[in-house]
Amino acid sequence: MPRHYLALLLALFGHFFVLQAQQKYTLSGTISEAASNESLIGVTVAISELKTGTTTNEYGFYSITLPEGEYQIIVSYLGFQEVVKTITLNQNIKLDFNLTEKTEELQEVVVTDNVEKLDIRKPQMSVTSLASNTIKQIPVVLGESDVIKSLLLLPGVTSAGEASSGFNVRGGAADQNLILLDEATVFNSSHLFGFFSVFNPDAIKDVKLFKGGIPARYGGRVSSVLEIFQKEGNSKELKVNGGIGAVAGRLLVEGPILKDRTAFLIGGRASYAHLFLPLFDVDNKAYFYDLNTKINHKINANNSVYLSGYFGRDLFNISDRFVNVYGNAVGNFRWNHLFSEKLFSNLSLIYSDYYYGLELDFVGFEWNSGIQNFNVKYDLKHYLNDKLQLNYGINSIYYVFNPGKIVPNSPDSGIVEEQLTKKYGNENAIYADIEHQITDNLSVEYGLRVSQFNRFGQDKLYVYQNDNPVAFDPFTLTYREAEPIDTIQSSRSETLKTFLNLEPRISMSYTFRENNSIKASYTRLSQYLHLLSNTSSPTPLDVWTPSGPFVKPQLLDQYAVGYFRNIKGGTYSFETEAFYKTIQNRIDYIDGSNLIANNAIEQVILNGEARAYGLELLIRKNDGRLTGWLAYTLSKSEQRTPGRDLDFDTGRSNLETGINLGDWYNTPYDKTHDLSLYGSFELNEKWSFNTNFIFQTGQPTNYPIGQFEFEDINVPYYGLRNKERLPNYHRLDVSAVLTPKRNKRKKVQSEWVFSIYNLYSRKNAAAINFRENDDTGRNEAVRTSIFGIIPSVTYNFKF
Repeated sequence: MPRHYLALLLALFGHFFVLQAQQKYTLSGTISEAASNESLIGVTVAISELKTGTTTNEYGFYSITLPEGEYQIIVSYLGFQEVVKTITLNQNIKLDFNLTEKTEELQEVVVTDNVEKLDIRKPQMSVTSLASNTIKQIPVVLGESDVIKSLLLLPGVTSAGEASSGFNVRGGAADQNLILLDEATVFNSSHLFGFFSVFNPDAIKDVKLFKGGIPARYGGRVSSVLEIFQKEGNSKELKVNGGIGAVAGRLLVEGPILKDRTAFLIGGRASYAHLFLPLFDVDNKAYFYDLNTKINHKINANNSVYLSGYFGRDLFNISDRFVNVYGNAVGNFRWNHLFSEKLFSNLSLIYSDYYYGLELDFVGFEWNSGIQNFNVKYDLKHYLNDKLQLNYGINSIYYVFNPGKIVPNSPDSGIVEEQLTKKYGNENAIYADIEHQITDNLSVEYGLRVSQFNRFGQDKLYVYQNDNPVAFDPFTLTYREAEPIDTIQSSRSETLKTFLNLEPRISMSYTFRENNSIKASYTRLSQYLHLLSNTSSPTPLDVWTPSGPFVKPQLLDQYAVGYFRNIKGGTYSFETEAFYKTIQNRIDYIDGSNLIANNAIEQVILNGEARAYGLELLIRKNDGRLTGWLAYTLSKSEQRTPGRDLDFDTGRSNLETGINLGDWYNTPYDKTHDLSLYGSFELNEKWSFNTNFIFQTGQPTNYPIGQFEFEDINVPYYGLRNKERLPNYHRLDVSAVLTPKRNKRKKVQSEWVFSIYNLYSRKNAAAINFRENDDTGRNEAVRTSIFGIIPSVTYNFKF
């Protein structure tokens, strides 16, 4: 070998060993707001010399491992003053930062929050964040700021219409969304049957919606994850803020118990419009209230504990003869522990309860149903180095399903007390997730979740011939409920059915030309719970049921690819994503099925499949006096329930028609076109203006295609499922915010919000009903609309 080759080889080996021997140290700490000690999520910690950095996690913690040396640390968070600090890294350093707001304004948390800005380098995609202030600015019905209604302005997110409960993501059903409040599951996210959501914007710190590329730490739903964190409370000084609106008032108090160590937060909200009904000689009532609470305590530098809760109730009353009460109650105890500067852990003990109660005095009974779960989670984040982060953990949830209990409400009631069969289940999971920056341009996040579901024994379980609870009549081509041939009883210690699923996830990002990136992801998810609802929008009466002997878990495979670009240093951003997803074992119901008080729900369920695909566009302006976005989604959402291939002899033809003759049909939440425009303009220190415009393709529905006469009664009949559509939906909302000039001698700050919902009073159809005109005797279609134009005024205050 020539000497110069040998010398070069030795030099390369020497350089390699020098690099390997180079000592590395870890810089870590927490970042919080100086005025309140509230931890900040998503703060950027950049090291300019190495062109690298990291961000804080859900609890404000960051960690990054670097070679020994002197570095300039830049800590930035939009709306706060940037911090620049030079450090000499020759040992592990714990360095905390307190950031100061650039301006003092009424809006909570941050004036403009960089959690909304696009990070083109991270592999995570199909994720949207909304700042608390943005949510408060968006005009909504009756002036009540609303998290769910704000999400509807984003691409891929729709609803079943005005005053409808829940939301739909990428053509998925409302029950396929996992909604978490401080990690606790919320089963019904609406107040007053969908007019408002249960989340008080004053108490909210962070909102994040995962539509795809969902990290392995999440599971249990196949459409999306909505993660909401409450504020922790001000540990510096006592603060009060609230507001008085057209239909509800709210008040939030936070402050220190032990300064800089222990803080509390308590917030309440209630509607009061029903108080004015007696003035109009109306005995009916409809109101809601909720309560948010939180206590956090910093034990020492390595340990913190949190105790948070939410309680909410809705009441609807018609002359005391029809009383409906429903709501959520959740609680969570969390312990954050720092094992080292590289290993962060969180232990959560969670309780969640959804209750539905109904009293029909004219019938003489009360109805109570609900679902409870007890959840234990242990999550760890391991910051191996500046290029590699490992997330892993375990999770176990125990469920109790109460489909309903009927109780007589008076001694002379003719109703016999009956408890529908309760169901029990246990969902376990273990996961590992790796965030890996392979090169300066290529980042990958990959992981695996292993989930298991056990359906436990119950008091009564029907047995059917050939294990077939749904019978098909080949002569009438209709399905009907099969008759049970036996009944078995089993204890809760027995297991009726066990499911095990592997759920791999992978997302990647390739950056080019500094401000451009291409991202792709694959996600597999399992869902073991099903919401029994045959309406287009869930109602409080809908009942959850677990997978078991006759109901299989839903299984999702979703693929997504997108192009992302930051323009002019992030002042503008452009995002486009295409997605395709399939869902196995999506249930649907036979014609004429009865879901209410049904003790054998398997008799009206058929298993099918669903698919959705589409293209999403999002153009945002993030900085300046004028901010906002334009969102557009072109998509398709379909379902198919073919006839079953029976493996036993029926004595007749085994050929089944399925639903809709086995062909694909539109889901109730299929929206071909969905366009949203939101803008916010800050005219000066006193006035700002906000507007949003929404256009959506009409919701799929069924219209009669004919009628026949039976005993002098005209009976309509319908064609294929979801073949028709309601008229297209569109509306324009505007608002103006007046912030009076602040008197420095007064501690109270205030603002007035003037808003108009549905400015041009569009009569959007919630439903179209057909009836016979009493005068002409001819059939006619009648449009039912919820809202016309609605002006409102809200007064907000803070001191």
